[in-house]
Amino acid sequence: MKAALLLVLTVWLNVQYGGCAFSSSCSLPPSKWCSSLDSAIQCGVLKQCLMSNFTRSHQTADQVDVGLYYESLCPGCRLFLTQMLLPTWVLLEEIMSVTLVPYGNAQEKNVGGKYVFECQHGEQECLGNMIETCLLNMTDASGAYEIIHCMETSDDVISAAKSCVDLFSPELKWESIESCVNGDKGNQLMHQNALKTQALNPPHKYVPWITVNGAHTDDLQDKASTSLFSLVCSMYKGPKPAACGGSQRGFRSYSKNE
Repeated sequence: MKAALLLVLTVWLNVQYGGCAFSSSCSLPPSKWCSSLDSAIQCGVLKQCLMSNFTRSHQTADQVDVGLYYESLCPGCRLFLTQMLLPTWVLLEEIMSVTLVPYGNAQEKNVGGKYVFECQHGEQECLGNMIETCLLNMTDASGAYEIIHCMETSDDVISAAKSCVDLFSPELKWESIESCVNGDKGNQLMHQNALKTQALNPPHKYVPWITVNGAHTDDLQDKASTSLFSLVCSMYKGPKPAACGGSQRGFRSYSKNE
């Protein structure tokens, strides 16, 4: 998985503290900086790309998988996603994987062979869930995370979607996303999200609902909400990366499944 967001932070720190990393000749979005030797050189991040690839090649244990079952317009979900989950992944991507399932407390019913969804925060949330589901299916993980993070940190999640796609994955045509959202493909993808959510054991009672390596307990939920960074570092069974350590501000804000 590409270290795009980590590179953004690295470049910012270099600029702030007198370094010289990012090249003004770089026209690529962050998710593409490490896609080839030429792009890494062009964007002035060759050293960071090589270090990231070296770390992953020497990984000796399974990554810690953090699953988030959420809704696109749920305030607590947006807070955890943007200020805890994805920032932690940026720092620990070599030992951590992320599974996003946009559905949450939604309900589905089959009407004439097509699924119809009703979402907790209304039709706009159903649309946001569908856009993010299509993004996760249509682009690589790091690119999807960048776009979703951009959407969820915006004042208007839905209105921001197209500009976020244009910024972080300009090769992905908005028309193709709309086709997925409004067509059978998106309908079936959302049905799969419904099945994944319904298969949770124990059944989810609220969102954000967090799983770690497929498991959910009150203790894991509490630790992930308080300091996901520390939880992932403690659960990784291989040699700890240099980044492990520190703490984060906790976030506990739930939307109950009624």
